[in-house]
Amino acid sequence: MIPDDLALLRVPGSPAVLPDGSAAIVSVTRPDLEADEYVGQLWRVGFDGSGSTRLTRGHRDAEPDVSPDGRWVVFTRAEAKGRPQVHVVATTGGEPVRLTDAPLGASTPRLSPDGTRVLFLARVPEEGRYVPGGDPAAEAPRHITELRYRSDGVGFDRDRPRHVLVVEVPADDEPGAEPGASLPDAVDLTPDAQDVTSARWTTDGAGIVVTTARHAQRETDLRRDAVLVDARRTGEEGAGQAAPVALTDADAGSTLGVDATLPSADGRTLWILATDVGPTGRDFVAAQTGLYVLDLDDDGHAAGTPRRLTDPEADQLTGVLVELDGDPVVGIERRGAVHLVRVADEPTTLVGGTDVVTSAAAGGGRLVAGVARPGSSGDLVLVGDENRTLTDLSAPLRATGRVREPRELTAQAPDGYPVHGWVVTPDPQRYGDGPHPTILMIHGGPFAQYTHALFDEVQVLAEAGYAVVYGNPRGSSGYGRAHGAAIHRGFGTVDTDDLLALLDAALQDPALDAQRVGVMGGSYGGYMTAWLTTRTDRFVGAIVERGFLDPVSFVGSSDIGWFFGLDYVGDAADEGGAALVAAQSPMAHVERVSTPTLVIHSEQDWRCPVEQGQRWFVELRRRGVPAELLLFPGEGHELTRSGRPRHRQQRFEHVLRWWATHLPVPRR
Repeated sequence: MIPDDLALLRVPGSPAVLPDGSAAIVSVTRPDLEADEYVGQLWRVGFDGSGSTRLTRGHRDAEPDVSPDGRWVVFTRAEAKGRPQVHVVATTGGEPVRLTDAPLGASTPRLSPDGTRVLFLARVPEEGRYVPGGDPAAEAPRHITELRYRSDGVGFDRDRPRHVLVVEVPADDEPGAEPGASLPDAVDLTPDAQDVTSARWTTDGAGIVVTTARHAQRETDLRRDAVLVDARRTGEEGAGQAAPVALTDADAGSTLGVDATLPSADGRTLWILATDVGPTGRDFVAAQTGLYVLDLDDDGHAAGTPRRLTDPEADQLTGVLVELDGDPVVGIERRGAVHLVRVADEPTTLVGGTDVVTSAAAGGGRLVAGVARPGSSGDLVLVGDENRTLTDLSAPLRATGRVREPRELTAQAPDGYPVHGWVVTPDPQRYGDGPHPTILMIHGGPFAQYTHALFDEVQVLAEAGYAVVYGNPRGSSGYGRAHGAAIHRGFGTVDTDDLLALLDAALQDPALDAQRVGVMGGSYGGYMTAWLTTRTDRFVGAIVERGFLDPVSFVGSSDIGWFFGLDYVGDAADEGGAALVAAQSPMAHVERVSTPTLVIHSEQDWRCPVEQGQRWFVELRRRGVPAELLLFPGEGHELTRSGRPRHRQQRFEHVLRWWATHLPVPRR
């Protein structure tokens, strides 16, 4: 890839399957460098080999859900530079009709079981705040009394909590077909909620299961409950009389941080994705997200407590959760892959190998999944005996000839521990057989994983003539809880050993130049990059991006800093804590750095606040180390994944400029 190839990255969203099992509706999104936005439309993908048909032609259409009778699709549409609103269109096509006018936008629409109502999530602003065209500097001061008050990618959020609202679908044969018709009124079902993170209709449509933190200690822990909210219409028996009912209850001792729920088709069970964060509510280090089942009584209330169905030591689940013929189907991380697994008495892997499952949906007895692979950023796959791929969204990118296949690599750390990763080398027709200048790339998290899927960061470097080594050292997810917990209170220890062992194993290949090696990474990868430069001068250059660089100042400045650093690294206020924290802090050892370093940070990064990068840059420069600081206005922590397309392009250009200066590729 070259930086301009970002425009060729086409990624499928979560699909929706028609009730008759004949086709799926899926959004396909891509970066538009000219518009400097992400654009996309809905496509109807047939299962009979008929191919794909464009269903909508909006600027950015996404998040489809299909009505139970298969006639309608609800989705979100955002106009250029606009906020997404819920729309409805026939599954055969036509002119979509808008249903909402949420001032800060709407998301995740879901049709009720009878198809007459749509729930959606929306942030509800305080009176006088976030007014379109308003002057933020003229707003009243924010009076903050709790530890949580802002989040990365959103900003200050206590004055715009996310609620669940419901809107009626017009009853005409063609909903809202009359031009100029007024929008239906949306009803806020959670006006007192602090923040709702997900919502699903109950099977009978009388309620909505939401995930929210409502317990007394919600400001100081990570627990979150599944709560049943009354969704009966005015006039229906009992409507408006039922208070929200906790299905999991942190106040009663639940230790779960609930991420998502799915009521079963028969209404007797609630499937739950959650993390057990222990009695303190903050036992998050390498805590694996699991699948739980909760039995429900005739009223839809909890009949017991949730039971875990997946292995807490081996299985880290992603956000995929669907039901197929009464069984839950989930995504489980496996050594750089994400497998689709049907959980029953005997779990069955439906999609395995090196595939990376990103989404799934079921309907009409059929199951489809979004799957990324080494040569694809995502395609729709009909899951069955042969797992037939229905799309080829990355064909235009591969047609450039600028996509390189990774080669798996296994190394051994000094203590004998196996380390898994990959190496990608440049095209030999353009760059010969080497030896190629080499870059060690380190992922964030740390409890995350690099995967087998096409990775734009690696591809751009390989196209520029670099060999890239990357992998999943101890601390990563996808290899079991013990692997992830190995760096608890030990950042920069065995993870350092693993990364250097992986690099040294890759450098045994004569195609890689062992004398000309650089290092780069973001977030925790930024931490490890900086840390390595305090340990060794073997790297000719470094790129420290959105790094976690000083655990002390991180506490209180990061949106997760009040517990992240304290639990992962340690508390300097504890006995012996100051020495423990300093032993893991790059900033405490910055005087050892001599490696030229490019520091990249986003000005509105609340996860690893910009002061971390600014201070690293200043400390290097004042010690005479060649250093540069690249700041992106308006961006948060997710710049490289979902930042403005032009910023992502410009970042690539600066990365290539930096390496061309400090790690030039030999001319042929």
